[in-house]
Amino acid sequence: MAGSSISEFLKALSEASTFIIAVCGALHVVGFFFLWMWYRRDLRRITATLDDFTRGLKHRSVLDRDVSFSDQIDAFVADVTEILDNPGLAAERATLLQRINILDEKRRYLQSMGFETAYNFWRSMIEAYPLAGILGTILAIGAALEAGKAASVSVIVQRFGEAIWSTCAGLVCAILLMFLNSLIETSISRLSENRLHVRQMIAKAKHALINTEGKPA
Repeated sequence: MAGSSISEFLKALSEASTFIIAVCGALHVVGFFFLWMWYRRDLRRITATLDDFTRGLKHRSVLDRDVSFSDQIDAFVADVTEILDNPGLAAERATLLQRINILDEKRRYLQSMGFETAYNFWRSMIEAYPLAGILGTILAIGAALEAGKAASVSVIVQRFGEAIWSTCAGLVCAILLMFLNSLIETSISRLSENRLHVRQMIAKAKHALINTEGKPA
């Protein structure tokens, strides 16, 4: 009786494994979608803050509307760096000095721990799908072996054949999610680089403006 109960439990679990893997894969895709929205929101925040910081400067780059947010951020950082490296641009440096508090008051746009943790978790979990598929196959084989004494050879072979679908589902989900991750990984890495460049620019601006020209009002 106990062996039969274990066999039925393993059989039910193995039969459900393919469906569970498919549902998790769909949820994983939804998670990547929300990560992409999160990424776009952070880019817009950084761009808007740097736009306020550099608005009205004579040496500001003129960009087309279709330029990506990352390219806009790089242009803003380059404009500010050029002004900081040129002591002759006194009026521009004075304007930046008055606006330095903008960067201090809106530092939340540079917070990246939550986003990077979520992305690393979602990316790492892709590797779990093939393992989950193999686990489902092992459970099906275990159920077949538990029922081996009472079941015919044809039943055991049938259960083993059904077990393959679990591994197939795990591999298909992993391949699709790896492809999806490859589409967004470069952009997300670029966001980290953007944040680093902005942090470096802020540190340079504070040193060049506040320490050498006085504290902002």
